[in-house]
Amino acid sequence: MFETNDPTPDTREHQPIDSMEGARAVAEKLRARMRHDVMGRDEVIELVLVALFGDGHLLLEDYPGSGKTTLAKALGNAIIDDLPDDEIPDFRRIQFTPDLLPSDVTGVMVFDTDSNTFHFRRGPVFAYVVLVDEINRTSPKVQSALLEAMAEKQVTVDNVSHRLDELFFVIATQNPLDSIGTYPLPLAQLDRFLFKIRMEHVNRAAELEILESWGKPRKACTLPSVNRGDVVEARHFIRHNVRVTKSIHECLVDIAQTIRDDRRCTQGVSTRSLVLAIPALQTLAMLRGRDYVSPDDIEHLAVPLFQHRLALVPGVSNPTDIVRAALPKALETLSRTTLRA
Repeated sequence: MFETNDPTPDTREHQPIDSMEGARAVAEKLRARMRHDVMGRDEVIELVLVALFGDGHLLLEDYPGSGKTTLAKALGNAIIDDLPDDEIPDFRRIQFTPDLLPSDVTGVMVFDTDSNTFHFRRGPVFAYVVLVDEINRTSPKVQSALLEAMAEKQVTVDNVSHRLDELFFVIATQNPLDSIGTYPLPLAQLDRFLFKIRMEHVNRAAELEILESWGKPRKACTLPSVNRGDVVEARHFIRHNVRVTKSIHECLVDIAQTIRDDRRCTQGVSTRSLVLAIPALQTLAMLRGRDYVSPDDIEHLAVPLFQHRLALVPGVSNPTDIVRAALPKALETLSRTTLRA
């Protein structure tokens, strides 16, 4: 897992995204750039793309040295700015610590002695891709400031709101083992994340490839970058051109109701999670070459979509089992409805 800090400039003119092939081409360029820099993480890369084009945010549970920074930087470096006179960086990393203040994330008002006025100095949250390292290491006040940015795509400083870029995308991490001195995210805040992904160690072959590549000079990445506007336009195109039938909505509601009725849960999935699931399912369908959402898309995304939103009774520790148990009946009903149609 090595990094390339020199994104290849893309000098082509920005073209409107007006076809499924065009949207998929944008996603595949990003996938290729990320795979160039990150080894053995193809499944995680696909979920990152689903979250990015689904206009959601991502929570990674990972171990130190698992490649999260390389993953986020690879995505940020693959996106180039196409806005005139804009100083928003492509990628910023914020290390959350107990002494961090909200202003360290959002920005602060600074007094200009020349003009005798206050000016807003942007914080590191003003970027296209933001890596928030160890989100559970800082106080709830700082967590809330970040989550306002995630939910509203804006920050409020001294009662003045400042808009973030439309592309704004957060990858947050937390260590699943080390809980000393942490402030665990409550369910209401976890619900703001589209996915929660557990990053396991890479397989043996990928780890050997990493070790063999260490210390050897690497050629600069020659793969094309992607314009910021292409990603935003692809999002809009996917939203309006990938079909989601009423039976898909019914299937999602049935899954949610089954989870809520499970005796192992004290709190099930929210309606918000079902709303957020729609663009994620549309994006996965696009990545797989379809202009409609299928039962396979729901089955593939259900666990990362819903597992982190559940409150469990004492003695139950695996939400994955509860989500998977809720799928068969709802998916069978959906398949029968699809066959009748």
